[in-house]
Parts: sequence; structure tokens; C-alpha cells
Amino acid sequence: MRWQTRRVDPQTFAALTAPAGQDLLARVSDAAPGESDLALGTRLRRDHPAELVAAAMTQHHLRRRAVAKFGSDAARMYFTPDALEQSTRATVAAHRAARLAGLGGTALVDLGCGIGGDLIASARAGLRVHGVEQDPVRAAIARANLAALGLEGTVEVGDATTIAPAPDEVAFVDPARRDGSGRTFRLDALVPSWDFVTGLLHGRAVAKVMPGIAHDAVPPGVQAEWVSDGGDLVEASLWGAGFDLPTHRRATVLPAAATLTGRDAEAATGPLLSHLVEPDDAVIRAGLVAELAGDLGGHLLDPHIAWITTDSPAAEPFGRAFRVEAELPFREKQLRAALRERDIGTLTVKKRGIDIVPERLIARLKLSGSRTATVVLTRVAGEGRAFLVARER
Repeated sequence: MRWQTRRVDPQTFAALTAPAGQDLLARVSDAAPGESDLALGTRLRRDHPAELVAAAMTQHHLRRRAVAKFGSDAARMYFTPDALEQSTRATVAAHRAARLAGLGGTALVDLGCGIGGDLIASARAGLRVHGVEQDPVRAAIARANLAALGLEGTVEVGDATTIAPAPDEVAFVDPARRDGSGRTFRLDALVPSWDFVTGLLHGRAVAKVMPGIAHDAVPPGVQAEWVSDGGDLVEASLWGAGFDLPTHRRATVLPAAATLTGRDAEAATGPLLSHLVEPDDAVIRAGLVAELAGDLGGHLLDPHIAWITTDSPAAEPFGRAFRVEAELPFREKQLRAALRERDIGTLTVKKRGIDIVPERLIARLKLSGSRTATVVLTRVAGEGRAFLVARER
């Protein structure tokens, strides 16, 4: 049986955090690996209310899913399915909290704190934390998560848009990016509103927004920082004008905790060199590919496509370097022949600026050799080019 998570009400969550609920959670966690959810639920309902059993089993499954975001802390924390999906990764929240502390922040008010992921990171960074959350269940979960991890902080149920941060508090806001039809990429559909967010950003405030935010949508005086974690572009953080920071865009790559800062570099182009570098998505979204090319002693193959070519393989952590082994024919029939000649059977296709679906191309090539290979398909000055490459480790 595939377990279906359920929404928990305030009374059931309170029961879950009481001694009987904690004992039930431990029994669910300790259940034999081979026991089905149906059998386990049936057995536990003999001694516990059905709603409490459902809540405990839901938490158990959510905790297992949450390990990807919260690591070992997940085993002691509480979640709802939607709040877990929306919450900030612990590594990203820790980066933001450390930077905030480094900028002199001493207190944080999280306006819409959800289950408390950013409260946890900020408390660990030494800040005094207070959360405001309109959903009573999420507010209760945020309090419970702070307590479960031995951290101090307060959480109130309320409308975040009515809260005036104290003079020593930095406001943090992570507006919801979903509407009735699913995930939204429109600033005018955020909740709280974009007007509310930009109002906060006049002062000492930080906003987490979608990584696809346009550069010209960043308010004046605000520093924008794009963050990736483990190769995944996860967010853009807007640092308010009250911090008086330079407004050059930043790209931060985690877990390396390395940051590349804009310096208005020109995007130079030139011929193919010994390596191709695929910039991290945070670098691309921040518009800092030219800066990275300069740092690597290289240039772009095409001014409109984010492939850097250089003689240096030292692209980490801001990009991945590939040694160019050969240029291959771009046309499909000739490309197939060249790959078969090299005994290629397993192929990875990396494309940029080319309107193809790699999986479909690979299927059409019908390769059956014994070797593996990677091919880069791109455009240079409007013409298709194909390069056989090998990843530098």
C-alpha cells in the first residue's frame, strides 16, 4: 500500500506532541521494515484513535522525505506535505542566516514562517528569532520544531502584512509562489503581494523569490543573489536597501559557499580552446558568465550562449569543465557515423541554443557500441556545432 499523507488539524497535532503521541511516533518509527502501512495502521488503531495513527504515520513518511532538505534534523521535526515542499533547504537557510549575522543582524522576524526552517537556521546563527504565521497548524509546527531542536524563539499566529518589525529586527519574507493553478512565475501573483515585499526592501529586509526573477524587476538599491545548492538553482535572495550593499548581482554556489560578484565584465568571444565550461545555473541566472570566463582566462564561443571555452580545467565550483576531444559533424547522419566509428553505445547529450530533445536524438542515433561518451551540441555564430567531450574530475 502506498501511504497517502493527510492534513492534520490543530487538535490532532497537539495530541501528536503529547506523551501518548510521542510514544505512537516511536512505535511507527520502530515498526518492522517488512510490515505494510495497512498492517501497521490496523495494528496501531487497536490502541489509538484513527486520526492520531494517521497523523503519526504521515509524520513518519514526511520525515523520511524531509531528510533531503533537513538532514538528520528531519527525524525530530514536524511537517505538512505542502509546507515541506515550500520550505527552504537547511543548507540555503544556513547560508542566508550566516550572511545576515555577518552583516550585523541580531534579530529576525520571519513574516510567514511556515514550519520554521529559516527560524531554525537563524537561531543557530545566534539571532533572536520571532515568526508570524497565519496558519495555526504551521505556527504550532514551527514552535514544535524549534523546541525539538533545542532552540529558542517565539511564533505567533497572525497576518504578516500587519506586523511592523522592531527597530533591531531584520524582516524576512518568503512569499508563496503558488496560485489556484499551481506554481506561479509572476511577481503580481505572490502572497504576500509584491508591493508588500518591495516596501519591506526599502529597509533592512531579505526576500526569498523565484530564481527566474528578471534583473530589471529588482528594486533600486537592492542586492540580488542567486543561490544554487548541489547543482540545483533554488532561489534568488533580495537584500534590502537598508543594508547599504553594492548592487552588483551575486551568484552563490553551495555547499562550497563560494560567491561570484558582478563587475560589469564584457562578454568576449573567441575560438575553441582545449576545454568547454558549463557555468552553474546560479552564475547564468545572475548574468555573470562573462565574469567567470574572465576568471578562467577564457571567453565565450557565442555571445548569446552560456558555454565558456578556456585552456584551464579549474572551473569548480562555479562551473563544470569538459576536455574537448574532437569536433564531430553536426548533421545527424554524419554524427551517427562518427559515433559508431568510435564504438560509442551510451551517449549523453548536452545542448544549449539547439532546439532538440536529447532523449529523442539518442533514440534516433541507435548506437550499440561498448563505450560511453558525452557530446555537446550548441551554436556558434548561428551555425550548429558538435563537440565530443570528457568531464574533468
